Amino acid sequence: MELSETGRSRLNGYLFLLRRSLRAAVPRQAAEDALREIESHLRDRIAATAAFPDERTSLEHVLAQLGTPLRVAQAYAAEHTLNDAVASGRTIPMARAIGHLAVTTVAGFLVAELVFIGYATAFSGLVLAMAKLIVPDRVGFWFDNGVPVRLAMDLTPPPGEDPAGGYWVVVIGLAIAVAFTMLTTRGAKRFLGWYRLRLATRPVLRGIRTGY
Repeated sequence: MELSETGRSRLNGYLFLLRRSLRAAVPRQAAEDALREIESHLRDRIAATAAFPDERTSLEHVLAQLGTPLRVAQAYAAEHTLNDAVASGRTIPMARAIGHLAVTTVAGFLVAELVFIGYATAFSGLVLAMAKLIVPDRVGFWFDNGVPVRLAMDLTPPPGEDPAGGYWVVVIGLAIAVAFTMLTTRGAKRFLGWYRLRLATRPVLRGIRTGY
């Protein structure tokens, strides 16, 4: 259908709100690129839609199928954040992406907790290795009735109790730090890659990319 002046005003109003929502959610250039993509999609959809039962009803139906400007902007923001994190593999973009998912999805919240535990464990291993070099008689394997029960730093151990393990504890601590850093980073990146594919199948983005 070909829009009347009223119809064009309604479409322009939608695009105006969408531009503001996008600029608040993603960098300016990404917002402009997204706006052009969405506007092209909308105009194609409108041109292919019959004005039945009237122009206003048909236009509102097309806009409703796409979603509110805020919802569309949120979908693009999530996609932009995930693309940046997966493509770069850098810590800060990945942390930003996981943080975004943690406050918007249950899966993201659970993964954020696991990532926190993973990096916290890595940091603990590094601290343990450094502490062994500074206070070697307070860091190592601690025993209970001849059984090793923990690998830790204890500044106030029971009288006469000393840790075992020697300076091998430094190697063990560094190994823990490296292993948990690598595993956590790889796990986080795989999750973000999986979620990016899942996001691409959602109605808002799928409809625009496929022209549906």
